[in-house]
Amino acid sequence: MKKTFLIVFAFVLFKAQSQPLSSPQIDSLTELVRKTFDVPGIAVAVVKDGKVIHAKGYGVRSLNNNLPVDENTLFGIASNSKAFTAAGLAMMVDAGKLNWDDKVIDYIPEFRMYDPYVTNAFTIRDLLTHRSGLGLGAGDLMFFPDGNKFTKHEIINNIRYLKKVSEFRTKYDYDNNLYIVAGEVLARVSGKTWEDFIEDSIMKPIGFISSKASWGRVKNNPNIIDAHVPINGKVQAVPHDWSENANAAGGIMSNLTDLSKWTILQMNNGKYGEGLTKKLFSEDVHEEMWSPQTIIQGGGGPYNTHFLAYGLGWFLSDVKGYKQVSHTGGLLGTVTQVTLIPELKLGIIVLTNQQSGAAFTAITNTIKDAYFGITGKDRVKQYHDNVLKNEKEAKDITDKLWKTIDSTQKASKVKPNTALFAGTYTDDWFGKVNITEKDGGLWFASEKSPRLSGPMFPYKGNTWIAKWTDRSLDADAFVVFSLDAEGNAAGMKMNAISPLTDFSFDFQDLDFKKK
Repeated sequence: MKKTFLIVFAFVLFKAQSQPLSSPQIDSLTELVRKTFDVPGIAVAVVKDGKVIHAKGYGVRSLNNNLPVDENTLFGIASNSKAFTAAGLAMMVDAGKLNWDDKVIDYIPEFRMYDPYVTNAFTIRDLLTHRSGLGLGAGDLMFFPDGNKFTKHEIINNIRYLKKVSEFRTKYDYDNNLYIVAGEVLARVSGKTWEDFIEDSIMKPIGFISSKASWGRVKNNPNIIDAHVPINGKVQAVPHDWSENANAAGGIMSNLTDLSKWTILQMNNGKYGEGLTKKLFSEDVHEEMWSPQTIIQGGGGPYNTHFLAYGLGWFLSDVKGYKQVSHTGGLLGTVTQVTLIPELKLGIIVLTNQQSGAAFTAITNTIKDAYFGITGKDRVKQYHDNVLKNEKEAKDITDKLWKTIDSTQKASKVKPNTALFAGTYTDDWFGKVNITEKDGGLWFASEKSPRLSGPMFPYKGNTWIAKWTDRSLDADAFVVFSLDAEGNAAGMKMNAISPLTDFSFDFQDLDFKKK
């Protein structure tokens, strides 16, 4: 009842709004979003005409300490880090140390893709533009979830085993691992680690105060959030989840104070300082980063968008006749969004410590609506309705599955022959998984990613279900065994059960053979 009242109140509040939202209105909007989407803490900044006109924290950093979020509270910005990696490489282009279309193997000779031609043709630009031919999130299980045992060298080496799903440079499919490679290129060309370069050459010059290039460098800062995820229907704090190997793809920790400087720098084409007399990167490379490189299918939406593309570290689109430059980021329990409308000199930053992307979208789009003169749209209700619909669909799928398993177990008098399936299975890039007999059933345990472990339940035929003991992952999976001529398991493949499972659980890319 209370939530319904708040939604109705918000609709009335914003219905007649045709001017930019005031700070009190942003306060009301954000608190409404926090309650509607059950987000413990949110930070929101609005930058206009080179000045920060709103920067404020809402709620708490963690449900474990109830300390308040403020404009200096550090969040994991996740894939918003990719723009920093692109900017670092742009600075190397300005310095004459590389070109966008240089071959990757000229800098990382051991780099290999799925095909010799692709390997030899692959450029620095290709690393940044999600058009490799690999599938969505291909190979992300080498760094996600955190706690795995892959080294950066192994990740770069194992990319060669990832199979293509489309022809090279023909289709957009978002990836993270090639940004890890891009970070390694930056390190080898600059002579510094990626983390040191980002801090020394980007963050410090433009005046960042407390941001760092990795969680390991800020974990002792008291003004930092905990991530939060729904577990068994209740939002709970969980540990930060990101491998240091993947920092170039999503490891930066930052806040409103510092990111506002970053957005102002971007909208000033790389210039900063008093009178914009200093330059981090040239207008030429900035234009390249903000130019379409890979076409993305889509359009329509709330702002009559006609074109979608990916640049170098940024998404590009048209919204209500304006160019929009944006990116989102997602970690387990943390999601963020940075949105720029350069022609309006408008920047919107939303950082959250819960994994509801609908929350940051509702805030950003309500603020955008006001600048665009759009009235009568209740974005909070719109996205909340979508969330409820998607959650119901996912719950229906998983409830039906577990009901089938339960009824099958109760009806069957014969236990499955677990010995047929037990053994060690190996995937070329993910390594070994041990399927063992335990308590009359099976147990799944990954050697390289220990958090992917848990009991397995017989489902239908040769299909079992892996239920992870770490319930924060929300990524239970089908395990489908293939049999040899003798009826023994010879291999297995996997797929996520819930349509809401994060794409970085790329189980579908695994192809295990039994040893």
